[in-house]
Amino acid sequence: MLSQFGPDLYVAEGPTVSFFGAPYPTRMAVVKLSDNSAWVWSPVALSEALANAVEAIGPVRHIVSPNKIHHLFLSEWVKRWPEARLYAPPGLARKRTDLHFAAELADEPDPAWASDIDQAIFRGSFAMEEVTFFHRPSRTAIVGDLIQRFPRSQMSGWMGLLMRLDGLVGEHGSTPREWRASFLRRGPARRARGNVLGWNAERLLIAHGDCAQSGASAILEEALSWI
Repeated sequence: MLSQFGPDLYVAEGPTVSFFGAPYPTRMAVVKLSDNSAWVWSPVALSEALANAVEAIGPVRHIVSPNKIHHLFLSEWVKRWPEARLYAPPGLARKRTDLHFAAELADEPDPAWASDIDQAIFRGSFAMEEVTFFHRPSRTAIVGDLIQRFPRSQMSGWMGLLMRLDGLVGEHGSTPREWRASFLRRGPARRARGNVLGWNAERLLIAHGDCAQSGASAILEEALSWI
């Protein structure tokens, strides 16, 4: 259920979910932190096999979501690991009042993972803000919905046409155009982009579409050039 993406970094593919009628594949990441605990990003549907694979990495102590729409499976993970701390991106705590969040993600990484993972929040949108992460040991930028790169071979029919028009298909995929328009204040997002490019990432791990094992800095610069 888990495959290694880089040093101390693992990914798992989840089920396809419907988002405004569009089929969206899901993907999660697990980092083995320096204290040998597991840091879980954007968890997918939980199965016993996946749970066992995650526990083999280390005790689950941190569960994070990159933005307020990546919440569908959080309750399953909290139920399985009630001792883990759950972290909310901007806006999610108000949306999921049924969940107890230990803290809201900030511009600076939590001390629990600051030695392994950096982060930057793309602020300035009235619709949704996203937290991006950088895993230092593997030099991997971890991005939720801000960059989408769906394979052209899978984008057929009218839905494929819409995705292509939205700039979400192929190696030049980027941010959905309607989401771009919601960033009425570009200054905060530009600062976040500067931080992300400053990471000089080698790998790119995204939730939707093709990831990259090399050349991540150039991909990030192009995909976020609209900011």
